[in-house]
Amino acid sequence: MIVGAGSAGCAIANRLSADGRHTVAILEAGGHDRSPWIHVPVGYFKTIKDPSLNWMYRTEADPGLAGRSINWPRGKTLGGSSSINGLLYVRGQPQDYDHWRQLGNTGWAWEDVLPYFKRAESWEDGASELRGGSGPLAVTRSNKSWKIVDAWVRAAQASGFPYNEDYNGTSQEGVSYFQLTARNGLRCSAAKAYLKPARNRPNLTVITGFLTSNIVFEGSRAVGVAGYRDGGQAEIRARCEVVLSAGAIGSPQILMLSGVGDSAELSRHGIETRANAPGVGKNLQDHLQARPVYKCTAPTINTRTRGVLNQAKIGLEYLVRRAGPLTMAASLGTGYLKTRPELETPDIQFHIQPFSADNPTTGVDDFDAFTASVLQLRPESRGELKLHSASIADHPKIHPNYLSSSLDQQTIVEGIRVARRICRASPVADLITEEYKPGQRISDEDDDALLDWARNTATTIYHPTGTCKMGSDPMAVVDERLRVRAVERLRVADCSIMPQIVSGNTNAPAIMIGEKVSDMILEDAR
Repeated sequence: MIVGAGSAGCAIANRLSADGRHTVAILEAGGHDRSPWIHVPVGYFKTIKDPSLNWMYRTEADPGLAGRSINWPRGKTLGGSSSINGLLYVRGQPQDYDHWRQLGNTGWAWEDVLPYFKRAESWEDGASELRGGSGPLAVTRSNKSWKIVDAWVRAAQASGFPYNEDYNGTSQEGVSYFQLTARNGLRCSAAKAYLKPARNRPNLTVITGFLTSNIVFEGSRAVGVAGYRDGGQAEIRARCEVVLSAGAIGSPQILMLSGVGDSAELSRHGIETRANAPGVGKNLQDHLQARPVYKCTAPTINTRTRGVLNQAKIGLEYLVRRAGPLTMAASLGTGYLKTRPELETPDIQFHIQPFSADNPTTGVDDFDAFTASVLQLRPESRGELKLHSASIADHPKIHPNYLSSSLDQQTIVEGIRVARRICRASPVADLITEEYKPGQRISDEDDDALLDWARNTATTIYHPTGTCKMGSDPMAVVDERLRVRAVERLRVADCSIMPQIVSGNTNAPAIMIGEKVSDMILEDAR
């Protein structure tokens, strides 16, 4: 039984049901992925604010963000966040996974996970030593060309940063264009890639609208789940084991509500401790983006989509040719760069977007501009989740603890400086009329002012991880086979198991985790 039909859960459901030896049920709190805005790539502007498709989480006031509370969107539909994300496909750095192995997680080094990345993907250039060519997940290059993004990529090269044809290849370092989970102008979510081909298998049951409230135990053995569906309570039993794939917020919340967590935290809400697991909800990590914005003379989404006539042309272009702005991912240009030359691997990532907005869900600016979003790839800051109550209906309290590390503060400031350095180089500088944010009133030399600007404006780029971390130390929640410690027949398989966040977007690693744990489950069932 799989709880959560997101990126990892869909992969697990497909692989387990394909084996044919077992019956598989996958439970999803949201509904079917029928909304057209899920499948139109640019639809993330709509889905990210739709409570029928999004859990609509919100953080607590965070001292690192000048006391601000920010939205944390997560998918609530078949496909999970892969159905509402920006379609960006990034594996991370090989060193990320080698580090997981160095922490004691046998079987999670780069050489161990690479076969699962390859098994998952259908890369448009076909199979190679590092890429997969026949997997269920369509991965393509961006086919969109925007003058301002092309100019930024060339300016980055002029600033001394190399061009990298494939950042998912031999090396991540350099500037490039994002690869997408899309094909023929349509999103390829985990639901489309993994669940749709498996839906007619007689041994697979997909149950939507089931809000899992807790794991059902007999002694220390997980035997099923309880929850709510169609306005009433329900319980579903598992013949073999339960796999939690509810995400970095949902999985730890369900564990705690089931009595698996820090006993002191549980007792505050009247929850009986079944297994004292102090690491549940801890080790929370996320990528925080600072968003420099530049006004420019080149056309951008800001003006290209203004007015009924432009919108009609864009809609017609998509309907007739599956092309145009409606096929655009959340970002087009990217870069994996070093803020200090002595670093072994890049420590910052760029998302170059041919639009600008204070809040993209409410509309773009009324002038042409682009955003040079920059984030720290491996933050040191660690946050936590805490229960709001003993009810699954109450979202947990999210404390990201952003920018609590001096290294993180230094890196975000240096990242803003790199963004400025590139934007002062031709050809992009020739198209820029003004640094709109943070603005020239803040000097490059003023660390405090740059950090203060980041604290007051930076936001998540939607990569929560680490809250049920894998390992063997006292704060580890699962072992290297993703089995929850101190109980039986229960695993966690999603981005919450990451001991350290990967160097890039998290959808591809989530799918890899699902691919890998499916083999573990089948091996253990023999």
